[in-house]
Amino acid sequence: MSIDHDAQAGPAAADDDAAAGTAHDLAIGAVEEQFALLINRIRNGIRDRAERISPGLQPAGYKLLSMVSRSGAVRAGALAEMLATDKSAVSRLIHQLEELGLVTRTPDPEDGRASLVVATPEGQRRMDSTKASDQAMLYQQLSSWDEAEVRRLAELLAKLNDTL
Repeated sequence: MSIDHDAQAGPAAADDDAAAGTAHDLAIGAVEEQFALLINRIRNGIRDRAERISPGLQPAGYKLLSMVSRSGAVRAGALAEMLATDKSAVSRLIHQLEELGLVTRTPDPEDGRASLVVATPEGQRRMDSTKASDQAMLYQQLSSWDEAEVRRLAELLAKLNDTL
């Protein structure tokens, strides 16, 4: 004779399962809410960083300069893919950054029809300064946390990044 454990446990077990599902759903909702707040702060931060690089620089220009700064010489087409935008928008951003003296174009040695975008020494200096300021702020914020909390945050973010 087979025993149905759910039937044997009765309605209380079903209520516990529903409550656990609801609690889990509420916890996921709380994470979503915190991500929404974080994303808004990141967007505001990118806008502020763009202003620190050059007054009037749009966030997309900051993102492009940041990519060039990290990547070194890169083709405009690759930048368009990284930014998930069209080449004409990237071309306009590159032109704006060139006018500000933050990037320059050089011929691509592998393809004479193409050019590589490179951060100028001034563009790199401004990015490095902005990055150092941001790192100092993050360090200040997390330095009041216990080391175990910081390690746990890094582990959880790594786990999330591995699943995205």
